[in-house]
Amino acid sequence: MKVRLRKEHLWVLLAAFLLAGFYLSGPAGGETKSANTPAPGKSIPLLVDVGAKKCIPCKMMAPILEELKKEYEGIFMVDFIDVWENPGAGEKYGVRGIPTQIFYDASGKEFYRHMGFFSKEQILDTFRKHGIALKKASK
Repeated sequence: MKVRLRKEHLWVLLAAFLLAGFYLSGPAGGETKSANTPAPGKSIPLLVDVGAKKCIPCKMMAPILEELKKEYEGIFMVDFIDVWENPGAGEKYGVRGIPTQIFYDASGKEFYRHMGFFSKEQILDTFRKHGIALKKASK
């Protein structure tokens, strides 16, 4: 029996191999900080979203992240890292699938991690549940 693969099947297989690679790589060990972490003395909480600009759930999160970045400027930072443009980032952050949201407190310590789409309200609730007071930036 001869099996023929279509282009669509090849894309699915490629995606599966990429995700498996992220999954099998496991956490990189040690604490990670974003390149955009504020300087000491000016530390604020940080949300790092690790994804890709062409991944569907990542595309759905992009406007949410932009809103949060503007509305909560000075309260917490939002950083997006594209693992397709920066392949080493997946390993650095111990990402097993995309999108992954990683929450850091003001001292740079990770306190929560979520994989998959995460709504604006769920993101804000995560900060609140970990004692981070949220007040929108004044315009």
